Amino acid sequence: MRSYPANSPEAAARIVALALVADGHVSLIEIDTLQRQDIAQRLGLSAEAFRDVLHGLCEDLLVQSPMIWNDPARIAPRLIGDLLDEVDDPGLCTELIHLCRTVIEADAHVADGEALMLSTAFVHWHRRLSPPAGASRPSPRAA
Repeated sequence: MRSYPANSPEAAARIVALALVADGHVSLIEIDTLQRQDIAQRLGLSAEAFRDVLHGLCEDLLVQSPMIWNDPARIAPRLIGDLLDEVDDPGLCTELIHLCRTVIEADAHVADGEALMLSTAFVHWHRRLSPPAGASRPSPRAA
């Protein structure tokens, strides 16, 4: 699996690309949503650069974990976690959850693979970015 610099536009785009392929195919409605919502540009990439990231992800997935395309939802959660590790900026993680949800819900159907991908991202980032249990949070200053 190729790697990208932490929190880079490419690392972020790969998370959205993963949401696109999580159900085993990319629908025209999802592609239209990408374009209409300017998702590539919001991540700091051109549409062509986003397509390159998507293409690279598909190549890597075929090499890493060959999928049976009529049996979607088989991208290993560990592999999803490895890709999620390249993004650890809290604001970017929040934006990516929103963008992935937008893409996943575009066709008005959430497939098992899409639900797995989104829930894995949410839990993964929540665990990594939340303070440990029992840790005190800074209290707001009195005005």
